[in-house]
Amino acid sequence: MFVSPAYAQDASAAAGGMAAFGQFVPLILIFVIMYFLLIRPQQKKAKEHKAMVDALRRGDMGLTQAGIIGKVVHLREDGEIEVEIAKDMKVRMIRSAVVQVLSKTEPAANS
Repeated sequence: MFVSPAYAQDASAAAGGMAAFGQFVPLILIFVIMYFLLIRPQQKKAKEHKAMVDALRRGDMGLTQAGIIGKVVHLREDGEIEVEIAKDMKVRMIRSAVVQVLSKTEPAANS
């Protein structure tokens, strides 16, 4: 009677390494799913926003995070822009505050 439980414990101890790996498989799968559903799309969206902000030019109409629509009148080197929101009303803001470009200006012809 005392010998059979000892054999059962010994068999499970030998397979313990494989069982420990089996416990981590769901965690690994959850991380992979989270990466493809959450992290990767956010990185792609941030990359697209950075490209859009880097492509801002004078004359572009943009929508800011505050919901203000204005025209870019001056681009500064320190990451700031001047946006005209009304006639003779200019506001300085950070470039990354522009969330959408509503209309792009045509590039100047090189003649």
